[in-house]
Amino acid sequence: MGLEFDYKDGQTPLDEEEKEGLKIKSITTQAELDEFEQLNIEKAVEWTIHTKFKLEKILTEKFVRGLHKRMYGDVWKWAGDFRKTEKNIGIPWTQIGIELKNLLDDTKYWIENKTFPPEEIAIRFKHRIVSIHCFPNGNGRHSRMMADIIMESIFGNEIFSWHQSNMVEANETRKQYIKALREADHGNYKQLIEFAKN
Repeated sequence: MGLEFDYKDGQTPLDEEEKEGLKIKSITTQAELDEFEQLNIEKAVEWTIHTKFKLEKILTEKFVRGLHKRMYGDVWKWAGDFRKTEKNIGIPWTQIGIELKNLLDDTKYWIENKTFPPEEIAIRFKHRIVSIHCFPNGNGRHSRMMADIIMESIFGNEIFSWHQSNMVEANETRKQYIKALREADHGNYKQLIEFAKN
């Protein structure tokens, strides 16, 4: 009997091979998985708090993958590896490396040219990296942590509060978040920026 997942609106189902990447065999429920992932993520947050990152280092594929590995490496064997399957969202998996490079280059350009205010740069980055959907799972939380690192390490600003939520529970906060993401899909980032700040 394998692990059965309870997917919320906006979450990506894992395929069987990806589920087999679970390192902790004692996990049998979604609640236990969420708990282990949360502990792993808290370790990654600690690391980001105590480390100073330079712009050139953050905006690289190596950093993007390394952060995901730090967030999920205790729980999933494939943490930090790009997905190799098609999902209900995201671009074709064969395009991930190229699209991520484009995003990193665009972000460097926005920063150098002050194309948008800092918070909008961070949120545009967050939104686009989720739409690429680099990893089999954990893309939402990874993108929020990336946005926080951009805010703090690149701009020296406060990190976002994201409504003090990890957005795992299907509650009003998650509904608001999904709605703000859908707005951003149409090029309107205002709601997502407001959500991130509150």
